[in-house]
Amino acid sequence: MEDDLPERLRTQLKAQRHRRELSLEALAAASGVSRSMISDIERGAKIPTVLVLARLATALGVTVARLLGEDQPERVIVRRAAEQPAITDAGGWQRRILSPTLPGVEFEFIRTTIPAGVTLGSFSAHAAGSREYVAVETGELTVTVDGVRHRLAAGDALYYAGDAVHAFANPGTTECVYYTAMHVAKEPA
Repeated sequence: MEDDLPERLRTQLKAQRHRRELSLEALAAASGVSRSMISDIERGAKIPTVLVLARLATALGVTVARLLGEDQPERVIVRRAAEQPAITDAGGWQRRILSPTLPGVEFEFIRTTIPAGVTLGSFSAHAAGSREYVAVETGELTVTVDGVRHRLAAGDALYYAGDAVHAFANPGTTECVYYTAMHVAKEPA
C-alpha cells in the first residue's frame, strides 16, 4: 500500500486543492506548509511528514485518509493490514489509518505507535464542531489540548473538541500504542 503513496497523495492533494479553488499560495497560507513543499508533493517529488500531511488535510477540511485514498462506497469494507495506509515519520512514530474513505464522510480511525520519549508535535485545530476521541492501548501518552496537558495510561481514554490545537507525546520508557477516532466537521459555507 505504501508503494503507491506518492501517486495517490499527489492526485488527491491536487484534486482537493482544485475542488476548493485554492492556489498553491492560498493553501500554503492556510496550512503553514511552504508553497514549494506543496508543489513537490503534487508532483510526486516528495512525501511529506505525518505532521505536514495533517496540516494540509486540516487546511483543506478533510481527513488524512481522504488525501491518501479514494472513496469506497461499499456497505461493508474489510481493511486488511496490508491495505491500510501507514506512514512512518522520520521521528520513528507510525500512523496507520484503519478506516476507509467514505463518500461525504470526514471520519478517521487511526492507530498510532510512538517509541519511548518521542514527541509528535502540534496539530492544527480542525473546523468548529470537529471531535476527537483517544484511547491508549499500551504505554503512556500525554495529550496537550489548548496548552493543558492530560497524561493517560494504558486503558485510559480522552475526548476533546477537535477545533483546538492538540499535541501528542510519549513520556514513558516503553512504546505507546493509541487509537484516535476523529470526525472533521465541514466548514460553514
